[in-house]
Amino acid sequence: MKNITDIKKLVRPNIQKLKAYSSARSEFTQKANIYLDANENPFDNGVNRYPDPLQNELKKMISKYKGQPVEKIFLGNGSDEVLDVIVRTFCEPGQDDIIINPPTYGMYSVIAAVNNINVKEVFLQKNFCINEKEILEAAGEHTKMLILCSPNNPTGNVVELEKIEFLLQYFPGLVLVDEAYIDFSPEHSAVSLLDNYPNLIVTQTLSKAWAMAGLRIGMAFAHPGLVQIFNKVKPPYNISTVSQEKALQILSDTRKFKENLKRIEQQKVILTAFLKSLDNVTEVIPSDANFVSARFKNAGEVYQKLIEKGIVVRNRSNQPLCENCLRITVGTEEEMAVLIETLKNLKL
Repeated sequence: MKNITDIKKLVRPNIQKLKAYSSARSEFTQKANIYLDANENPFDNGVNRYPDPLQNELKKMISKYKGQPVEKIFLGNGSDEVLDVIVRTFCEPGQDDIIINPPTYGMYSVIAAVNNINVKEVFLQKNFCINEKEILEAAGEHTKMLILCSPNNPTGNVVELEKIEFLLQYFPGLVLVDEAYIDFSPEHSAVSLLDNYPNLIVTQTLSKAWAMAGLRIGMAFAHPGLVQIFNKVKPPYNISTVSQEKALQILSDTRKFKENLKRIEQQKVILTAFLKSLDNVTEVIPSDANFVSARFKNAGEVYQKLIEKGIVVRNRSNQPLCENCLRITVGTEEEMAVLIETLKNLKL
């Protein structure tokens, strides 16, 4: 079983030596009467002071819902910043590589390219499941990380916890499980494995189920020793005061959150059944997320016709294994009614 000392050895040497920027608010965490330390404008308008650099109140709220201690929580400006910080922490530019499993979220490759990190692709099987044997065979001397997307985007299926645990035991580097859509299928979360595997990092977001895409708040759950390193790498004030305060407000309304999740699930059932009834659809991929991917006989034509009607879906036909696939996000009852009626009436 791996230990945190072994995992910290995977951190880039320059990051291990890095002395984090010490912000005014991180040096003095108590309440003061007068702040003259950070060259802020003194005239109060609600946002004239710098935000909490470690988002302590927001982390306490997230800790309550996720059942993880604050020390295991890292927050970033959206999941993309969280992923970028993790890659920059562990992967040496021009030397190291990561493994991904296409078709999957496109930003993994973009973040790797920006950081000059090589990407090894181990494609999903025809049933969209991972191939653990091929993943382990692909790992080499400079492989620092495996990224698993669960539920996967664009297919919507989860990676079984048994497979994740197997890889945690035998994969030579870090295993990062991206759970952006996990609130739609919480029983499959890999967060339950954190206590036993310090080589596991789980990323989530408030953008999807919690309806905060505009606030840009991503999360990572990891061993406290890794969270401390991520906090050194991130910009000092990476989440604004407005975002922190609004997130606290939305998180406090769990009733609305649960109601909206139920409505999304109901509409997903209706959408799935409708798509299966269409002669033009050859496959509907079972989804644990808030979207449904369907394989059409002529996805490009359907996509264009929907655009002409003012309805935007995502054409994923250029992705491996996704020929003629459209990914459709579950919208409101009214939006789904319009989509269904439009698809019924398309002349193709």
